[in-house]
Amino acid sequence: GLRQRARLSERAPISPTRSGPPPARTHRAGMGDGGGGHRGRPAASRREGVALGGDRHGHRPAVGVAPLPLVAPALEAVGGLRPRRARAGRPDGAHGFGAPPPSAAAVVGSGIMAERLAGGNIAITLLANTIATGAALVALILAFGPISGAHLNPAVTLGFAFQSELRQRDAVAYICAQFAGAAVGVATANLMFSVPPIFLSRHDRGGVAQMFSEFVATLGLVLVIQSSAKLQPRMVAFAVGGYITAAYWFTSSTSFANPAVTLARSFSDTFAGIRLANVPMFVIAELGGAAAATLLTRWLIPASAERSSDG
Repeated sequence: GLRQRARLSERAPISPTRSGPPPARTHRAGMGDGGGGHRGRPAASRREGVALGGDRHGHRPAVGVAPLPLVAPALEAVGGLRPRRARAGRPDGAHGFGAPPPSAAAVVGSGIMAERLAGGNIAITLLANTIATGAALVALILAFGPISGAHLNPAVTLGFAFQSELRQRDAVAYICAQFAGAAVGVATANLMFSVPPIFLSRHDRGGVAQMFSEFVATLGLVLVIQSSAKLQPRMVAFAVGGYITAAYWFTSSTSFANPAVTLARSFSDTFAGIRLANVPMFVIAELGGAAAATLLTRWLIPASAERSSDG
């Protein structure tokens, strides 16, 4: 009997051990297995989900919803943001023509209106001209920023091209559009107030003090634009409008600060005009101020600081 029992025990099946893989779980996904929840999911995976536009749990957006990194550049551009590199096969500089005409028209047209309504009060005339110009700049930069980077000024365009933030061929296209557009804008303003579209100004703005004022005005403008574009791109429009509004009053030249508009304003013998003989020295001072501002910006805001501010 004992021998028979020993043989039966040897033939009995061995019970399974727990060393093998555990059976599959039947509870809902996400509680540690990488499903819809986030507990037990690797941190790197959750970060990846957030980087692709998901929420803090790592959930990715549904197909067809633009992820955050694709939307952010467009949102930054609306703020008047830094000039964008031209896309391949499409010279963005060709779109810059739409901006200079209304900016020049705002400067000259508001000057004509203010002079006619102020009754000879120069302070009131300048104040009205200042407010209209500053407000127009804010509106135009917000409107044209997404299209061309709101390049209204050759001095600013050259500064960005010097820093390799704008291709040279695009910079040339911008500048040609700026000079042509400024002339069209001044002619438009003249026609709106029943004066000849082009007639040379006799408004003398000569002298060393006026030239130095243009150097200072342009240096400040380009410094404000480049610094804001690198550090606070959504605020560029308001920074530019605010600076020009102030510079009208703290410079003896009333802050032309734009070579294209300076030349165009010589075609209007009105409050905002300038004698053609004064234009070359103004332009030289403006370009000098722009160059100084560009070098100062590169020193104040190195590339490493710019990258860190971009996130």
